[in-house]
Amino acid sequence: MEQRRKPYPSDVCDEEWSLLAPYLTLLPEDAGQREHSLREVFNGLRYIVKTGAPWRWMPNDLPPWPAVYQQTQRWLAAGCFEALIDDLRVVLRLASGRKAEPSAAIIDSRTLRSTPESGERGGYDGAKRKKGSKVHIAVDTLGNLLALHVTSASAQDRGEVETMARTIQAVTDDSVEIAWVDQGYTGQSTAQAAARHGIDLKVVKLPEVKRGFVLLPRRWVVERSFAWATRFRRLVKDYERYAQTLAGLHLVAFATIMSKQAISLMTGP
Repeated sequence: MEQRRKPYPSDVCDEEWSLLAPYLTLLPEDAGQREHSLREVFNGLRYIVKTGAPWRWMPNDLPPWPAVYQQTQRWLAAGCFEALIDDLRVVLRLASGRKAEPSAAIIDSRTLRSTPESGERGGYDGAKRKKGSKVHIAVDTLGNLLALHVTSASAQDRGEVETMARTIQAVTDDSVEIAWVDQGYTGQSTAQAAARHGIDLKVVKLPEVKRGFVLLPRRWVVERSFAWATRFRRLVKDYERYAQTLAGLHLVAFATIMSKQAISLMTGP
């Protein structure tokens, strides 16, 4: 279906859609129950994630918000974005001269301030002095997403290590041997939780004398990945009613980031 509207900056380009479409096509494009172009539905999802607009504020020249929301939930339930991210990570690593699967990871978390929509799910993060949800992620040494998990902000980082380690090894075929973390992951039980999945946890500590901004070895990679995610305004706070939707929209953002990187490699400067 040809687009007759003025394009939005968040719209998917032709090259990117040719890469994404095989992962997002759950039904044939000409299926009888399909009322809207799948590409336009995805453009609607990207518009919401990039601009931070509420679902009901979907522009009139994009598909109706219920259609976009329902299709988004189908994509998330089918694991479309996880499959896309896993394949893109391999492509980006091989293009950078690395092995397909990483041997090292960086784990960290960030707390998103709660909103009325997130309701009672929000907990209090004493370290950040925020009430909200906590997004735990693991990335490889290039910043590509390996694992993502959402909890209440009151959850301790060290308590989520086993979940993260299990997911990391599941998506990398047990290739990761070491993971760098910050001082929130210290403790023998935390190291043992990671070791049960074959991962040696290494804590990167702050210098004893710290003045201003300090670039910490290895850990800056995951901080950069969080910075990439904050370019998507929907992810600046916790605007979602369900934790799985918040996690899913992060997957959409990282799939967008990684697909653009892949397209850049394919098309050149």
